[in-house]
Amino acid sequence: MAIPNAFTASLSPAERAAYGRNARKHVTRSRHEWFDAPRERPDPLEVIERQSATRLPELVPIRYGRMLESPFRFYRGAAAIMATDLGAAPNTGLTVQLCGDAHLLNFRLLASPERHLVFDINDFDETLAGPFEWDVKRLAASFAIAGRANGFSVEEQNGTVRACLKAYRQRMWDFAGMRTLDIWYAQDDADRMRELLASSMDRAARRRTAAATARARTRTQLQAFAKITRVTAEGRRIAPDPPLVTPLGDLRTDPSGDGEETELQTILDGYARALSSERRHLLRRYHLVDMARKVVGVGSVGTRCWILLLLGRDDADPLLLQAKEAQESVLATHTGGDRYDNQGRRVVAGQRLIQTTSDIFLGWTHVVGLDGRGRDFYVRQLRDWKGIARPDTMDPRLLRLFAQLCGACLARAHARSGDPVAIAAYLGGSDRFDRALTGFAQAYADQNERDFEALGAAVRSGRIHAGSL
Repeated sequence: MAIPNAFTASLSPAERAAYGRNARKHVTRSRHEWFDAPRERPDPLEVIERQSATRLPELVPIRYGRMLESPFRFYRGAAAIMATDLGAAPNTGLTVQLCGDAHLLNFRLLASPERHLVFDINDFDETLAGPFEWDVKRLAASFAIAGRANGFSVEEQNGTVRACLKAYRQRMWDFAGMRTLDIWYAQDDADRMRELLASSMDRAARRRTAAATARARTRTQLQAFAKITRVTAEGRRIAPDPPLVTPLGDLRTDPSGDGEETELQTILDGYARALSSERRHLLRRYHLVDMARKVVGVGSVGTRCWILLLLGRDDADPLLLQAKEAQESVLATHTGGDRYDNQGRRVVAGQRLIQTTSDIFLGWTHVVGLDGRGRDFYVRQLRDWKGIARPDTMDPRLLRLFAQLCGACLARAHARSGDPVAIAAYLGGSDRFDRALTGFAQAYADQNERDFEALGAAVRSGRIHAGSL
């Protein structure tokens, strides 16, 4: 099913608003409240097993083990399942560049190239153009699931979800009245965060927010360098922590590691050619000294991910890059396909379109391995002032505040690529959309729990093997 582009620059604001209101004829706002799994719904375990078939088999059990830790961890790894559910339902046709996996832990503090602390979306493995509501639904459901994990009442869970949706809707209305360049320049830096939340936070919440921003500033390349490397007889090298971090030298003792050094050097060389000339010049100031395979996240476990350690002037001048395999977006089969011939390029293009400021080392490449299979990768810095939320430590009030930040941030991301006038007109000025998606969030949280239980039953029966770590 092709997703039409809902934005036409030649239309007047009134015509664009009419386009948005007309979308309600295809999908009413109240229609979003319902999620009833159809009888012909694909087996969710088959969906994630198809993903696992393209991944490193020795790491797949770790993925399942992480998904079994809790319904929320399962949800993080189940983007493909939710994409199947969303793709089967009617959509508004109001297109944006989707994050594709907009759960709450993919919103965090990041460093801009100007060394400002900003709040933005961080994960773009599944980014693709599609209906704006798919991201909104995934984000809303994540807050319902997180609230349940914290033992919140249904009223408290719904209050958090509604806060997220209201922030999204109101900020989209703000963008609908702004000039195009002002939308593009808008960002959520640390100062704006404090202003946005100041009236809603008590003294304890303000202290926690200040501490979180301070911690984010300490999560630098140098901190990661000190944590994951060590001095050896051969010089500075990445410290092993198998199976989570396995240096290339250790992989060489295993048949699966044969030829990896050549493949990784090819990744670096191809990536360098794709950078702009000034970034390529900067990269040449460094030389590669070590590489290691890294297990990352929940949904990404089993994809090929590498840490590359480069040094500049001396041993105290490091650059840590992460080269991560990019596979087809889970949304692709539900949006009429993918126009990119390189999945790494898709990730990079989507990130640059959604984020206000992106990593200066962000790039992509394509590699043909010794097995003859071509693989796409995207590359970015391993760590740069990242501050990660801890929803399990938040009380209902603080989680609502975080939900407001995420909802407003997602609206900014969507306004950059979609038509904020049309989307705002579709949403309307009332809370009808908010109430509908709050119902959806609860219904999908129920479905997520059933899918989580199905995975547990599959592991107990021996159909699926789960590991730890």
